[in-house]
Amino acid sequence: MALRRAQRLRKNGDFQRVRQQRQSVSSRLLILAWSPHPKSDLESHLEPNVAITRVGFVVSKRISKNATIRNTIKRLLSEAVRSLWHEIPPGYDLVLTARHQLVGTDARTGKSVIVADLSTLKQDIRLLLRRAQLLVPAPVVDDTRLSVSQET
Repeated sequence: MALRRAQRLRKNGDFQRVRQQRQSVSSRLLILAWSPHPKSDLESHLEPNVAITRVGFVVSKRISKNATIRNTIKRLLSEAVRSLWHEIPPGYDLVLTARHQLVGTDARTGKSVIVADLSTLKQDIRLLLRRAQLLVPAPVVDDTRLSVSQET
């Protein structure tokens, strides 16, 4: 299941605004840039008076000339973010940029291959969000078990 349209950055101006804020953190595989929503975009079109977070993905041709590889990376990143969505606070625009270490070359065929799997990307994104102080604490689940005594 993909991110909804309202949860994605789509316009070039939005990507440029986030990058111009110069708030970013990086890891070996990804770069995370973020910016609070501008005042005019604070309300979602789906839910009035509720700030939402939007995410955009950048995978340049320098990563891979093959469009299939680039689109697969975007899909993997989207799925990783979707699974962490409940931990990201509302009201931010995020841009995740892939770095060249995300793609390697297969020794036998010489073709580009993605070297990170979904779980690795989730861990990397969680690390970047933690460094950016954009993680909402996970809800505490009371794991105490109710014991039921049986009377005989």
